[in-house]
Amino acid sequence: MLADIGMIGLAVMGSNLVKNMLGKGYTVAVYNREPEMTEHFAGQNKGQKLIATYSYEELVANIARPRKIMMMIRAGAPVDMVLDRLLPLLDKGDIVIDGGNSYFRDTIRRTQLLESKGLRYIGTGVSGGEEGALHGPSLMPGGSPSAWEDVKPILQSISAKVDGVPCCDWVGENGAGHFVKMVHNGIEYGDMQLISESYALLRGLLGLDAEKMSAIFREWNGTELDSYLIGITGNILAKKDTDGAPLIEKILDVAGQKGTGKWTGISSLEEGVPLTMICEAVHARCLSSMKEERVRAAKVYPRKAPSYTVGKEAFIEDLRRALYCAKIVSYAQGYTLMRAAAGSYHWNLNYGGIALMWRGGCIIRSRFLGKIREAFVRDPALENLLLDPYFKEILERYADSWRRVVAAAVMNGVPVPAMSSALEYFDGYTSEKLPANLLQAQRDYFGAHTYERVDAPRGQFFHTDWTGEGGDTPSTTYEV
Repeated sequence: MLADIGMIGLAVMGSNLVKNMLGKGYTVAVYNREPEMTEHFAGQNKGQKLIATYSYEELVANIARPRKIMMMIRAGAPVDMVLDRLLPLLDKGDIVIDGGNSYFRDTIRRTQLLESKGLRYIGTGVSGGEEGALHGPSLMPGGSPSAWEDVKPILQSISAKVDGVPCCDWVGENGAGHFVKMVHNGIEYGDMQLISESYALLRGLLGLDAEKMSAIFREWNGTELDSYLIGITGNILAKKDTDGAPLIEKILDVAGQKGTGKWTGISSLEEGVPLTMICEAVHARCLSSMKEERVRAAKVYPRKAPSYTVGKEAFIEDLRRALYCAKIVSYAQGYTLMRAAAGSYHWNLNYGGIALMWRGGCIIRSRFLGKIREAFVRDPALENLLLDPYFKEILERYADSWRRVVAAAVMNGVPVPAMSSALEYFDGYTSEKLPANLLQAQRDYFGAHTYERVDAPRGQFFHTDWTGEGGDTPSTTYEV
């Protein structure tokens, strides 16, 4: 008996994906660099169609051709190390699948390497954590197009389903799958930061306890904010420690990160796309890590505890609306980045299809994603989600609430960097005229960088001798 697919890496994600595959009737060959983990996993799954192997040679020998081998290992150098060992053992047409959070440019390079050897490569985003891996994740595959039909039955069968539709479809060539997963993670950073800022306002501004906040988030989860992250926030706030006190108050306010949010921000700078809200979410995590320094600074700048005593119920509804508005901006920015990258890397991304892939299994799954899909069905060439009729109506109706919340936070010293940054993006994007004319005049004044004029055609540049002592030779201009 030969395996339908092989798995390298039996940590939580890898082992749960294997269990998922076994549950769908597939025969799976497994390998882990620590033999005891392979042996333990095989012992846990006796009677299943599982083939335990203890070397790369044994793994390859036990998989039907064309071989399909998935790696669930740490991103970076470990992937290249495994490929160095694996590639000499493979035959033309075999497929290697990287299911880790690899940097998309590494995936582009690896796709080119394998294709040059007659092999095929897929870099797929896998979202949903250990629970999703076991019961059905969201999968975002990209790489060698000819490999898709070979892996499609397995990947779609193990993925989450919404209304019977798999949350897995082909994204695009080379690094497209991992790029879309990177943007997914950036949006995830934004969602989590917005929810955390809402928690900070409910606790710090309104003085609500964990039990009341839990009830609010659970109520919000029955509205247009319905999502996995809102749902688990209600559960988190309800959790008690062993002493009966809310566990949330015992958790240190220092957030970790693994790099995908930072990569999203870097990509936005490379593409010249304003990803302001998501970048603020990354920076908020960086600021949280400065715990000891923040404690010292708080003593240098003591301030009165914030309070909001008038119209608490109205403020809670304003906050719900503000959270929804900022969430729209987060996704709008993420989709704008994907559109820009698609042009740079010649990917044909299906934006509505990406929303479908994210509707189930993944961390950012929500009712809201159905609205995004509808927006791109209405207009596949949609420039920005803010221009879609549904989102326009919501933003116009909720904007005053959004402004009141941000104003209250600023006046009371409660930091809401993501929510306020989202509002600034909205105001900037919807402004016909920005003060960049003065900025460009400054650039021309000190660096002869030239400027365009409102009374001349676009693309025609001018330089002024501002002081009477300069020359008439302009500098070169760099346009993002």
